[in-house]
Amino acid sequence: MKSNIPFGPVPSRRLGKSLGINNIPPKICTYSCVYCQVGKTYSLSNERKEFYKVEEIKDQVLRKINELNKQKEKIDFLSFVPDGEPTLDINLGKEIEILKDHGIPIAVITNGSLIDRADVRRDLSKANWVSVKIDAVSEKVWKKINRPHPDLSLKDILEGIVKFSKEYKGNLYTETMLIKDINTDKKNIKEIAEFIRTLKIKKAYLSIPTRPPASKSVEVPDEEITNMAYNLFTERNLNTELLIGYSATEFPATKNVSDEILNITSVHPMREEDVKNILDKAGKSWKTVEDLVNKGELKMVNFGKNKFFLRSFKRNI
Repeated sequence: MKSNIPFGPVPSRRLGKSLGINNIPPKICTYSCVYCQVGKTYSLSNERKEFYKVEEIKDQVLRKINELNKQKEKIDFLSFVPDGEPTLDINLGKEIEILKDHGIPIAVITNGSLIDRADVRRDLSKANWVSVKIDAVSEKVWKKINRPHPDLSLKDILEGIVKFSKEYKGNLYTETMLIKDINTDKKNIKEIAEFIRTLKIKKAYLSIPTRPPASKSVEVPDEEITNMAYNLFTERNLNTELLIGYSATEFPATKNVSDEILNITSVHPMREEDVKNILDKAGKSWKTVEDLVNKGELKMVNFGKNKFFLRSFKRNI
């Protein structure tokens, strides 16, 4: 019996304390993304099949839940976030149904590559929370960044995402990984934002690589590019949040205004006037910001006619 199907719980800004479910052996996926932080795809596949028995997954996950309950460890979500693409598992819908019976919400983080299939949409519809990857809406960029299985069609995938958005009754999120010089020019970002605007979603996440990627050529976009993307998304009335390597759990609630600014700017870029308002309420001077900038913890960037502040990225890849 495979011993590491359940893992965690892992603290997550999106999902609280999430118990992960690894329902795909490493590294079987529909994509071989240049930025993948799990590693190189060993088996590129678009065939749904059984990898583990439903009972095996159920027994291991329930055993882990019981262990955590005895330790009084809270679990906010059971999350299908495996070493490959979770919807390749033909038993995904059955597994979600069985595990939902135990009262913990179910999340699935998918690249969306099989979502044009009705059976995949049915399976995903059983989850409480679904995140779909949208790194490109251009065929050329999609192939360059996601390196898909040759039988996949971006047109079909995008149409499938639109269908799922209309059908799904749960909480739908999107995630877009920004890779410097691949999908970060203004035209690409605008096209992605325009597509996401057609969907019924709770939130659009913008992320950057924070761990070593599959391809050594991958470069992290700088704060200026990320701020541009954020603004292009929010200009289209998308509820947008950054995932740039900082978890809210790193910053407990505090009356320290420096920590408050870092906490907010790790999620949302702040306009200069908004930063000034926080300082005024706290009775602090602009020197607080200057100190954070000088320490390299905060970065000032321009977009349009406005100055924005972002928490500086961790350069750890």
